[in-house]
Amino acid sequence: MNLVNNKDVREDRLELVITRVLDAPPMLVYKVWTEPEHMVRWMGPKGFTAPSAKLDVREGGQYRALIRSPEGKDYWFHGVYREVVENKRLVFTFAWEEDGERGLENLITITFTEENGKTRMTFKQAPFQSVEERDGHEGGWSEAFDKLTAYVVTAEAA
Repeated sequence: MNLVNNKDVREDRLELVITRVLDAPPMLVYKVWTEPEHMVRWMGPKGFTAPSAKLDVREGGQYRALIRSPEGKDYWFHGVYREVVENKRLVFTFAWEEDGERGLENLITITFTEENGKTRMTFKQAPFQSVEERDGHEGGWSEAFDKLTAYVVTAEAA
């Protein structure tokens, strides 16, 4: 199969997959996803802050968090943990809140795999309503993961 065919297949999929290798062990990467005091330090695209994160990390537990744009606009999101395997896997729903209303929900699955003292983090989110929606999330998550990549180095030293 050539690259053109692979690109064509990806264009039609309403699933987002991002893989990063982080310079930290899986235990630490899992921790920065599951402890609010860590999550607020990296969540959100470049220039965004995360003033609030409430996490009840257990199967059936809920979370709710806030990211704030550089212009001061608030974006709340929430969900329910479906699967929690410490240091290995998180599965949870994700939905934006808009004007007090819950948006459409999709599912996020994150795996943490040890590779020579580092972590291969594979992030999947699906389904999206459109390719444009998927691509918008890809940009936001990629920028957040840039912040996460830098943060785990400092979190490990702390």
